[in-house]
Amino acid sequence: MLDLAIIEDDRFIRESIQEYFNGSENIRCQLALESIEDFWAKMPFKTPIDTLLLDINLPGMSGLDAIRMIKEKLPDLEIIMLTIHDKPDYIFKALCSGAIGYLLKDTPLDKIEEALLTIHRGGSAMSPSIARKVVEYFSPKEKSPDSTLTTREQQIVEGLVAGLSYKLIADRYSMSIETVRFHIKNIYKKLHVNSKSEVVSKALKGEI
Repeated sequence: MLDLAIIEDDRFIRESIQEYFNGSENIRCQLALESIEDFWAKMPFKTPIDTLLLDINLPGMSGLDAIRMIKEKLPDLEIIMLTIHDKPDYIFKALCSGAIGYLLKDTPLDKIEEALLTIHRGGSAMSPSIARKVVEYFSPKEKSPDSTLTTREQQIVEGLVAGLSYKLIADRYSMSIETVRFHIKNIYKKLHVNSKSEVVSKALKGEI
């Protein structure tokens, strides 16, 4: 028997999941709470939990921010995200923080049960659209001609990776700060990013 806890602030969703699993032969819902704070307050008084279904948008601490803390205190607890968010930033932060699965809230209850049992047997589980995003993320990226940086733009990227300010980049390559800004706008446009940190991230991942 798998012992489950749910942290979900939407009462209807929380109670629907709890009711479903209370009728399951394989899974027993021990806790159904609306916040991380409630979880810490009530967890010590319950029998050990095997698996946690965790939402992201919660009152108080968010589910994403809580993952590492939960894993530090309960390292054997398997955490599966159950959320409406399908953006890569959310997915990879959750998985890198220690979540073992990522399901969207439109997943049917029987599929959620199947996913929980798969994880309990040592596997992992993701909604199909989430799995596709993960595969796409790790697939080799083809660079289009429009995304190719000029030699000067590559130099500026190297400056950003080195942590240089616009002024120091301008001094290093003997140009004005306005010229640096002009090139950076072109870099953003070619790489489809909106910040220096995104440029640096792509450079470190070898995507430039």
